[in-house]
Amino acid sequence: MTRTMIVAGNWKMNLSRAEAVALAEGVAEIKTTDAVEVAVFPTFPWLVPVEDALDEGSVVLGAQDCYVETAGAFTGEVSPAALAELCGAVLAGHSERRHVLGETNELVGAKVRAILDAGMTAYLCVGETLDEREQGRAKSIVEEQLEHGLAAVGTTELAQIVVAYEPVWAIGTGVAASADDAQSMCAFVRGWLGARHGDAGTAVRVLYGGSVSPANVDEIFACEDVDGGLIGGASLDAESFGALVAAAGRIAAV
Repeated sequence: MTRTMIVAGNWKMNLSRAEAVALAEGVAEIKTTDAVEVAVFPTFPWLVPVEDALDEGSVVLGAQDCYVETAGAFTGEVSPAALAELCGAVLAGHSERRHVLGETNELVGAKVRAILDAGMTAYLCVGETLDEREQGRAKSIVEEQLEHGLAAVGTTELAQIVVAYEPVWAIGTGVAASADDAQSMCAFVRGWLGARHGDAGTAVRVLYGGSVSPANVDEIFACEDVDGGLIGGASLDAESFGALVAAAGRIAAV
């Protein structure tokens, strides 16, 4: 089964407005094919100027988070319905939301449901800490995150789901998981999905994220069960990000 690869840039809490617009303009000029989907996730204030800079091209605009309710007295939160007027996708459960801001598995699952209800694609982020990996609990932690994150998602809705495996110990550290580590966990995720949802589960795109760079991208993206990457630091430079998109294109063409 052929799965369209994804190279998605999570810009996190970075860039001024001018920098975000310039980066978006650079991303919009990256050459790609129908075999590779490109997405960017800017910080909330720059969604509109980034959308303008992308100029109705093929790059998917995404948001880094949302709330679980459509509207109401939730000061400081952002409605998925409002985001759907601009965005095609939203991240849910990124490790920085889980470990820095204390989001629970249950809250992440509610956000995934809200994203789907708003008509967008949900990028469910999963991954273990270094302590959990050293304790031999990596797969059980990821399984628990999958169970809660997708608890309210039906088989027919899986086309709107992307799973991003991001080992916490590799995010922003410069230490990427080995290709074997990435393949092993992405295969585990695909197997878990397939066991519960059959072909629709195995068709879900599973990304790797965590210190992916032009130096290691070919080895990681070439893994059988890695369908691209959710990219952090390397997505903040259009040239580096373009190199990752080009790598995905080469691998998709094989």
